[in-house]
Parts: sequence; C-alpha cells; structure tokens
Amino acid sequence: MQTVILAAGEGTRMRPLTETVPKPMLPVADRPLCAHAADAAVAAGAGELVLVVGYEAAAVRGYFGDSYRGVPVSYAVQEEQLGTAHAVEQATEYLDGPFVVLNGDDLYDEAAVAALFDGGPAVGAHAVDDPRPYGVLSLDGDRVVDIVEKPDDPPSDRVNIGAYRFPAEAADWVADVDLSARGEYEITDVVDRLVAEREVQAVPVERWLGAGRPWELLEANEWKLGELDRRIDGEVRGNAELRGTVVVEAGATVEPGVVIEGPALVRSGAEVGPNAYVRGATHVGEDCEVGHGVEVKNSVLMAGAAVPHVSYVGDSLLGPDVNLGAGTQVANLRHDDAAVEQTVKDDRVSTGRRKYGVVAGPGAKTGVNTSLAPGVVLSAGATTDPGESVMRDR
Repeated sequence: MQTVILAAGEGTRMRPLTETVPKPMLPVADRPLCAHAADAAVAAGAGELVLVVGYEAAAVRGYFGDSYRGVPVSYAVQEEQLGTAHAVEQATEYLDGPFVVLNGDDLYDEAAVAALFDGGPAVGAHAVDDPRPYGVLSLDGDRVVDIVEKPDDPPSDRVNIGAYRFPAEAADWVADVDLSARGEYEITDVVDRLVAEREVQAVPVERWLGAGRPWELLEANEWKLGELDRRIDGEVRGNAELRGTVVVEAGATVEPGVVIEGPALVRSGAEVGPNAYVRGATHVGEDCEVGHGVEVKNSVLMAGAAVPHVSYVGDSLLGPDVNLGAGTQVANLRHDDAAVEQTVKDDRVSTGRRKYGVVAGPGAKTGVNTSLAPGVVLSAGATTDPGESVMRDR
C-alpha cells in the first residue's frame, strides 16, 4: 500500500514558528510532526511513502532521505499550494494501485491508520462534541452516504479528518477537480465522487489532532511526550532528580539541583541547570539552554532556544534561537480566568486554553526583567527593552 503524506504547506497559521521551519517539521516529542503520520503508515504496512513537499522542502527531504524505517520514500513537489487535490495530483506519477492519503500535520491513532489499510475505500471518522465547523459524515451504519460541509444541523457527530483510502482510479480523478469557492482544488471533491460511485466505509479514529495553530502544537506534544518511555542516555550530575517519564538523550546534560517532572524530553546537546525546574509536558530541543533558577512548564523550546537565568516560561512556544534575558517572566493566566486569546492571521482567536503563555519566533530576544502577557506573539527577530511589560504582539 502506497501512502501519500501531504507535507507541502507553509503553515501560515503557525507563524512565526514556521518562518524558518516548515510546519510538518515542527517538533512533536522526539521527531517532527509529519514523522508521526509516516510512522503510523509504516506500522500499518506501507510499502512506499510519497511525501508531497513544497515550502522549505529541503528540511523534509533531509530528515526522511530515500528510505524511512526501511520503507522507500519518494518526493512529489507542489510548487504552489493550491489545495489538497492539487497536492495529491502531484503524487500521481508515483501511484500504482489503491493508495492512502494522510495529512502531514495531523496526528492519528495508529490502530485507525491500520484499519484504513484494510478493506476497500474508506474515510477516517472522528467523533467531536460540536461537528458544525467541519465536514460532517452522513452515515448508514458504518457506510458514508454523504459529507456535508459545516452544517447548521449536523447529520452525525462524525467528522472527516483528512485520512483516506482511495481506489486506483482516484489517481485520475484529482485532475478533474474544479476550483472551489475559496480558490483551492479540494480533495473532498474526490471523496464526494467516491461516495457517489462506491461503497465507502467510515473508519473510526478514536484519537486525532489537527495541529494547525501554535497552541495545538502544545497539545500535540502533550499527547506524544506522554507516550515516551523513560530513558536516560545523557549526563545527569550530582543530586538532580528525574521524576516519572523523562527522556534525556545522549549528548544532553542535566546539572545538579535540577528537578524534571515528566513527561519531559531533553534532546541532544541541551543543557539544563543548575537548579532549574522543568515540569509538565515540556520539550527541550537540541542545543537549548535552561539555566540557573529557571522554571519551564508545559512548553516547547525549539532548537537553540535559551532561557539562561532566573526566568519563568509557562505554556509557551519558543522558536529556534530565541533568547530570553535574565528575569524574563511569562504570564500564562488571565485575571478573569477566561480562555487566553491569540492573533492568528490578523484575527483574534480563542485558544480554548485557560493557561497559555507566549509564542516567540526565530531569533526573538527579550531584555532583562521583561514581562510578557498571556497570548503575546513575538515575531521573528523581535526584541524587547529591559524592564518592559509587553501587552501586545511585537
């Protein structure tokens, strides 16, 4: 079974984290986001992976190479991101027979992906409390009879999550898709044709996450860090305490006086401590520094980020090479206890999270004793002055 993984998008809703890193390559536990979809496919028996790449394609190619976990890898290039059907169309030259399509920025439970590989045409179906913002499946038992986009009166609580098994003929159908109202060639048009012409099974997907916005990257790490097994391969010095599921990779250093409460991951080249406190679902990336007297809680620190001295970082995402000056404090809770909001593509959006800190783009720097309000975004290369209280995006 060939598996097409869509990994070409720019990830504009993830900015500024995707200024230098493509969204499929953002860190989720011990591997990039799209590697989780690839691993699920390999575990299900994929005979070949076809990765559709575009924005910052070299990063994807560099990670997967020509073979991933013993499975051959091919690359199709989507020069312009014109929609999901257009993306699959770029991969058709590699396809021969039935094929599976997965989103490279989604997480799926592996049992569901394995079920997609069995039987005939299928659509992944996930139950949600409020299906109205999604494409909702109309079902006859476990058979899909229709997909209704963003209905006011949903026919079920099962939504289409972008995981499909197509028959071989569908590789020809993608070229016949018309431009949608939002200016894209949509794979859902191919699914509509499939439902009209064939019997299509709804495969239950018990756990799924579409990681399209920064706080969803936090949630993705909460999920996947929780699945790691404890492993201490790096150097742990003195009286450092590692509690619960903690991974310290070879080449990482944990200094005396440090307390790490899992699930947590300290990647190769990272240095933690002395006297630091790392807790919650925290990802400390390659070559990061978490220094003396620093507390980091439920956060993602991407490669080269540094929080060297006496700071607090909670429920936050720090992009590559961010540097927080001594005494920088991140506020992650509103006084009114309401969900924290963040600006995404010029729209103010609720994160749905009671606790949420800041998003700092690549190379952002804060002056000493900076205070950052909940939901603040620091663009790539942004700076703050010493002692500044930052209440709005910078």
